[in-house]
Amino acid sequence: QVPVVALVRSADKANEVFGNADGDGKNPLLQVIPCDLTNESQVTQAVQGCDAAIWCATGFSDAKTTLLERIKRLMGMALTPKQSVDCVGIPILAKAMLNQGVGRKPRNNISLPQVVMLSSAGVTRPSWDEKKKEKYRGCADIPIVRLNPFGILDVKAESEEALRQSGVNYSIVRPTGLNDNWPAGSRPLFSQGDVAVGRIHRKDVAKVLVDVLVTPEACDKTFEVLALAGYPPARSIAPALERLVTDAQGLTEAQLEMNFSLLQQLLPGEVQDAAKLAMGQTYEELDQGKTGRLGERGTEDAEAAAPKPTSSLTV
Repeated sequence: QVPVVALVRSADKANEVFGNADGDGKNPLLQVIPCDLTNESQVTQAVQGCDAAIWCATGFSDAKTTLLERIKRLMGMALTPKQSVDCVGIPILAKAMLNQGVGRKPRNNISLPQVVMLSSAGVTRPSWDEKKKEKYRGCADIPIVRLNPFGILDVKAESEEALRQSGVNYSIVRPTGLNDNWPAGSRPLFSQGDVAVGRIHRKDVAKVLVDVLVTPEACDKTFEVLALAGYPPARSIAPALERLVTDAQGLTEAQLEMNFSLLQQLLPGEVQDAAKLAMGQTYEELDQGKTGRLGERGTEDAEAAAPKPTSSLTV
């Protein structure tokens, strides 16, 4: 059993989710701390005594902005990465963990991740050149990448790089489409190169994040994860993650092409062409020729589908 400190926007909301997490004995291992993730002093104090952290926050801060930027915010337009909770908070958390002085070493003296970041598959795809987008159309022309609501993928990409440059031991986990109708307890399948498309249950994402904390093979690596329904999880994710390259090594073009070709065969549904999907449309609806909940491809209400950025400094 491991004590956990949860940094949250609202203690009341946390109690609703976890049930009395205030240390009254019902959840003795869980301490809930309301915290502003863009406040270095608050974050540093909150993580005192912690030897690792999982970052799951996203949204935008109320940092000082120009009048034009405030107007853009009111209109629902994308904000600059410097205003995002991710880009401000990730370096703060990384610095706090570096200053802990608690060396996380397993018995074989190999480093473990100190900060595990929950990111998203697709974060690099908006920045690909047209040639690469056409070559990997099956993952570059999917709805979330094509529409990129609130510029959220660019923000995540910026946040990832901030973590890589921080000097802390890290791991960046990029799940594909979160879908709680997909069977929980499915086998996680890991890949690299940001060409993965698929589904995964939120519970399986949570398990991967926790498992990564104690898996040295995940250290200093960025990888995507989808879930293969009908296959039980492996007893350990270590062998799969050991086969992945570190971010410093990178993939060759041949490796990227191989990953893409294999992953396209694992798409849900029968049509197996994610580039034909409209935002809000399922693979099953595509198979049946049905329109998704947000309309035809090219006319979707992307803002209605995307999680709204919070204007609060606390997350």
